[in-house]
Amino acid sequence: MNVVSPPAALRGITEEEWQVRCELAALYRLVAHFRMTDFIYTHISARLPGPDHHFLINKYGVLFHEMRASDLVKIDLDGNVVEEGAESKPVNAAGFTIHSAIHMAREDAAVVIHTHTEAGIAVSAQRQGLLPISQHALKFYGHLAYHDYEGIALDLDERDRLVKDLGTHNAMILRNHGLLVCGQHVAEAFLNIYYLERACQAQISAMSGGAELVLPPESVRQHTAGQFNRPNKGQDGFAMAWTAALRLIEDGKPDYRS
Repeated sequence: MNVVSPPAALRGITEEEWQVRCELAALYRLVAHFRMTDFIYTHISARLPGPDHHFLINKYGVLFHEMRASDLVKIDLDGNVVEEGAESKPVNAAGFTIHSAIHMAREDAAVVIHTHTEAGIAVSAQRQGLLPISQHALKFYGHLAYHDYEGIALDLDERDRLVKDLGTHNAMILRNHGLLVCGQHVAEAFLNIYYLERACQAQISAMSGGAELVLPPESVRQHTAGQFNRPNKGQDGFAMAWTAALRLIEDGKPDYRS
């Protein structure tokens, strides 16, 4: 990723932080590009390097397709904004509740994405959840968590239940709510939400026809999931997909790296 210098208003931040800001802004733009937004009401967060347990989340009110690195807000695990200009950078409380829970509990969850898409909400409302009827869905076979709906995520007590339900998985369906994924880096998180969203879209389309569905046998389900989730999976595929995805937003204005 080509990274430009931070604007004068953000001088003093480290090169590492600016890199994370640029990558996270790009991720917001890509989620918008693939039409996975819900106006201003969902969130993507990224943990910042260092011992302070700070992470970045969106400035409340900025649309995903216009997100810039400088729009992102640095907050601590208590939801306090820890950068200058805090009064002009509001943060959505529900987003803080969900994302802080996962960042606190999962050291490997550097990036967390939460969406409210039509297909994701539809599958979240179906009792059987995600069906193993597509290759996209089989990526998550045996690797998908569920969390029951408790209302708008403003209650900090819900964080413990959210984390317990997620366990060691990197994808979760929030019942009657939407989708959530995490990853060790932006590329992994992006591919997780892309695959999970496409799996939900395929399920809703397949079920809408009313025809009997074909489900692969159990052995094939497990084999395919194992292919997707094999230990020590190489990073080349992540890097290639991420580099290709960035070309989709390269000409966006204003530049996401500003």
